[in-house]
Amino acid sequence: MDIIAWLVLGLIAGALAKLIYPGRQGGGLLGTIGLGILGALVGGWLGQTLLGSAGAAAASAGALSLSSIVFAVLGAILLIFLWNLLARQAY
Repeated sequence: MDIIAWLVLGLIAGALAKLIYPGRQGGGLLGTIGLGILGALVGGWLGQTLLGSAGAAAASAGALSLSSIVFAVLGAILLIFLWNLLARQAY
């Protein structure tokens, strides 16, 4: 059941991050899910680092809650931003 929760959280977070972030991002459905799952990991880590144990409880990605979606979306937006920075420097 946790895998399904991760996939659903990844799809929701990745889609919201792509909607919020300006510009066009490719990747399709699998890219969006992957972005959201990685965003959940980054957002959960940032929540735990910045907010301590309260942030870790709020950012638990196993549970589909509003706080876990928010942290996952913030992490995914950060990943999109970093990817765009790296892609620009490659050219």
